[in-house]
Amino acid sequence: MEIKLLQTSFNDDGSASDRQHTACFVVNGKVAFDAGSLAMAVGSDREDVRDIVLSHTHLDHIAGLPLFVDDLFSTLRSPIRVHATRPMIDALRTHIFNDVIYPDFEEIENDFGQVLEFREYEFGREFTVMDLSILPVEVNHNEPSAGFIVRDGAGSIVLTGDTADTVAIWNSAAEATRLRAVFVECAFPNGMAELASSARHLTPAGLRDEVEKLKGLDVPVYIVNIKPMFREQVIAEVKALDLPDVFIFPIGRTVSI
Repeated sequence: MEIKLLQTSFNDDGSASDRQHTACFVVNGKVAFDAGSLAMAVGSDREDVRDIVLSHTHLDHIAGLPLFVDDLFSTLRSPIRVHATRPMIDALRTHIFNDVIYPDFEEIENDFGQVLEFREYEFGREFTVMDLSILPVEVNHNEPSAGFIVRDGAGSIVLTGDTADTVAIWNSAAEATRLRAVFVECAFPNGMAELASSARHLTPAGLRDEVEKLKGLDVPVYIVNIKPMFREQVIAEVKALDLPDVFIFPIGRTVSI
């Protein structure tokens, strides 16, 4: 499985930054998980990504979605398929694709037909996208929010999405077929534990507690979704924990799992 975390920001000299303002993974060059920077940073995969799986509807996870549809509008020969829960779909229809914030692309066709299609998923029920089998699991963040067990012919990975302390996804991880890696958020430093709890995110201390729930599963754990203003502090605190097989996932690079 090929995993890429798209870049989201720039340094003063205009080069791509390793600070992550938004969230978007592209798996196997074809399926996006969340769409924060999808329109802005997908690059050469733009012509292949037609399925987007949403974990939740916070802006940093959907900001690039309407722009992505807009960019491709005239050339799409089949609709972009957005996979989400019913409440997420309702939120997008009400607050984004409403002809006020952005056009209602469900109702606008190009010369080839429909350009946007919503497909509903349910927690605990596996579904298939391209060559991936995806099990959405509810996690402790915005309601509703999903993490995912993502499986292909070679094995499985865990994408927690945004979450605070949670249980169900770790139980699902223990049952996953040939688990290869875990991708888990860690947004705030330890000194902001109260805010992290209120916003339902993890700190390095909270991350340690979540990793322990893997119950000895011997897989690499990659840290993602670090708040950009606290990136260096969070990384330093994660490293200070000296947790085995825990790494900071490189933004903008493709990693083979």
